[in-house]
Amino acid sequence: MKPKESSEISVQTLLTLRQESDALRVITEKLRVKEMGPSDHIRTKHEVKAFVESGDAKAAEALIKQVSERTAAHQAITNRMTEQRQRSQQMNQ
Repeated sequence: MKPKESSEISVQTLLTLRQESDALRVITEKLRVKEMGPSDHIRTKHEVKAFVESGDAKAAEALIKQVSERTAAHQAITNRMTEQRQRSQQMNQ
């Protein structure tokens, strides 16, 4: 089974997951924060914790948007680094 993308997580899903006893862990796993860069990972965990404590739907919506932006930025950086590495290897051959 393929894990869900963060873009597939809805506000309602977050509000439901917030009721879990280990909501912070469950939500961060669903949002795949470990795949982000270290600073984004930490920042997102703090935002998830604030959401879990508040339970605000607007906070959930903002969280989903921020996670999406951070994931896209991390992916763009990773792609750029991969391309640079490939070009460097080609030049050295």
